[in-house]
Amino acid sequence: MKRLSVLPQQCLLLLTCLLMALEAVPIDIDKTKVKAEGHAEGEKVENPDTGLYYDEYLRQVIDVLETDKHFREKLQTADIEEIKSGKLSRELDLVSHHVRTRLDELKRQEVARLRMLIKAKMDSVQDTGIDHQALLKQFEHLNHQNPDTFEPKDLDMLIKAATSDLENYDKTRHEEFKKYEMMKEHERREYLKTLDEEKRKREESKFEEMKKKHGDHPKVHHPGSKDQLKEVWEEADGLDPNEFDPKTFFKLHDVNNDGFLDEQELEALFTKELEKVYDPKNEEDDMVEMEEERLRMREHVMNEVDINKDRLVTLEEFLRATEKKEFLEPDSWETLDQQQLFTEDELKEFENHISQQEDELRKKAEELQKQKEELQRQHDQLQAQKQEFQQVVKQMEQKKLQQGNPPAGPGGELKIQPPGEHKAGDAPQHPVGGDQPLPPGHVQEPAVRTDQVHP
Repeated sequence: MKRLSVLPQQCLLLLTCLLMALEAVPIDIDKTKVKAEGHAEGEKVENPDTGLYYDEYLRQVIDVLETDKHFREKLQTADIEEIKSGKLSRELDLVSHHVRTRLDELKRQEVARLRMLIKAKMDSVQDTGIDHQALLKQFEHLNHQNPDTFEPKDLDMLIKAATSDLENYDKTRHEEFKKYEMMKEHERREYLKTLDEEKRKREESKFEEMKKKHGDHPKVHHPGSKDQLKEVWEEADGLDPNEFDPKTFFKLHDVNNDGFLDEQELEALFTKELEKVYDPKNEEDDMVEMEEERLRMREHVMNEVDINKDRLVTLEEFLRATEKKEFLEPDSWETLDQQQLFTEDELKEFENHISQQEDELRKKAEELQKQKEELQRQHDQLQAQKQEFQQVVKQMEQKKLQQGNPPAGPGGELKIQPPGEHKAGDAPQHPVGGDQPLPPGHVQEPAVRTDQVHP
């Protein structure tokens, strides 16, 4: 039996398409009957990144669950409603102790990672009082109230979070692309403001010329239509267009032989159409726009062909689509350059938002500059105090030397040599008969009287 690999396109199946698919056995009962031939048993298949901020945690949890025979069997026979309702999550209580222990460890690691991210974010805004427990509430893919053990609630939350996030993934990509296009136009207009009238006219003329050049491309076939697929059949597959066969076409482009056309396999079908419009060598062709066009084409075909909305196209769904009128007589396909991507009001709102962000950044920069200047002032003040102190110490030492006092050390201590420690040749000189104390055990010899000298 083929190993279950959880991928982006299948989020609606495992986690209601838990990860967008590259290769997997879907969780629908009928679909699990399909036998895979593309990979050897036990072979590890590398899956694409979902783009979720908890992508690695999600993959690790699924990999661990797959090692449990009971859960794997339940997973392969579960339908979408069982997954969505949380019924599948309750099966977690029946998995082996080893699996539960490993899941506990994964959750503790994920909580630690999230706490580290929170701390880094709070440190960046100099927030010293961090309430990790409260801030963990913003993460919806795990139960923050129990940071130590992985429970059925954690699996249920992970399924729902991944389902929601991945279902909105394409929408988020469209929004990001729209912002990208508005930023391009905003920067173009701002640049024009810096030019004199003559240069501005030249730039406007060049811009219109590039737009016209980009739009001058061969006809783009409607994605998923017979004409579009026959073009792939002839130019990419090298087959006779008069012998086009939908069933054979499906099997040719089911690259991993799992019985489905997933989203990546579908997107690969549009490469020829995209090459008609976009060339990375051309200044007027934007490769970011090309990927947005690819996404639009794939979404359109999925909406037309994917009947059960599981983000996978079966052979039955594909053949049924080839019988529709839209397959034989499709409407013309409008590329991005033929559409208005945003309105003037939307651009104005976007520019106002940018202006607000710039004002906030400017204020923050000014505050940081003031802090820098204050720190520099304090530094200069401390340096001045240090120099003043050193000058005072130096003056005191000079004064002591003038008064015959031994000089002071760096800390103000007197530099006095201990008794008995003298430099060579510096024997102590005491006046004869003086009253200087003698060292212990030393007997003073009587002084010799000069008037009692004998010959």
